[in-house]
Amino acid sequence: MYPLKRGLLHHEHVPRLTKDREAAMNLRVTRGETLRLMSVHAHPDDESSKGAATLAKYAAEGAEVLVVTCTGGERGDVLNPAMDRPGVRERLAEIRRAEMAAAREILGVRQEFLGFVDSGLPGEGEALPDDCFARRPLDEAVGRLVARIRAFRPHVVVSYDQTGGYPHPDHLRTHEVTVAAYEAAGDADRYREAGEPWQPRKLYYHGVLSRAWFQTLHDAMTARGIDSGMAEVLAEFSDDAPVLSITTRVPCAEYFPVRDRALLAHATQIDPHAGFMRHDRAIEREVWPTEDYHLARSLVEVSRPEDDLFAGLRASR
Repeated sequence: MYPLKRGLLHHEHVPRLTKDREAAMNLRVTRGETLRLMSVHAHPDDESSKGAATLAKYAAEGAEVLVVTCTGGERGDVLNPAMDRPGVRERLAEIRRAEMAAAREILGVRQEFLGFVDSGLPGEGEALPDDCFARRPLDEAVGRLVARIRAFRPHVVVSYDQTGGYPHPDHLRTHEVTVAAYEAAGDADRYREAGEPWQPRKLYYHGVLSRAWFQTLHDAMTARGIDSGMAEVLAEFSDDAPVLSITTRVPCAEYFPVRDRALLAHATQIDPHAGFMRHDRAIEREVWPTEDYHLARSLVEVSRPEDDLFAGLRASR
């Protein structure tokens, strides 16, 4: 498993704040105020494969949770053989919106599309489509997300690290847009047309579906004589792949069944017989009962390791 960084984190890699703005900001949630979390993703189904149990947990505990999906997934493949039938590819944009609606109901969260077109995953030497998310001006996408942040006023924002989780152009762009919007949303002089400024307190990167997670589950199942179905996935990780340092592990094993139902709602993308869906859930709960994150920005002092994305923000009792 990943090493957990220990120690205090305070104002590390944070947006520039004037002293007046910082002094005026109440960093903790006030008594009676609802905690709010925004999770920013590239495509429909990403919210269900990356941190879904965390979202379901916080929503069930009373937090407001908003998923922002940057694209409609229009150029995705049909990855479930049972769904690869006449008419599906032609209606993929419509179908994926319906799948997203079903998944958000299962998770108990709100969801909004940012309104960009899927970039697809071009082959080597192929150009990206002119109309796609990854080729739109960065400022345009940042402005749209700043408007969502200022309207929803999240205390915590979650997205991908600089690798995007994997090198899909939309995932890489989602990281760029999220970080830029996090840093701009609290600045009244930027994106003035996007609403009243709001500065989220913390920014996290996903650490789920890591090599360590796959390896740990594979080893635990193999030791019990069970085919993990993960050997092919593990073979795809390069030896020099970057490893995200984990600062925060959120216990959420009781919400793994909710995660799985949300995943299966994306029927064009999730093959229920694929390796990821076949692994033994009881073993997963035993050896890896958390979803993991890296705290990238914080305006509040926290002690690491954390077990709560809202650590340092909850109102004093």
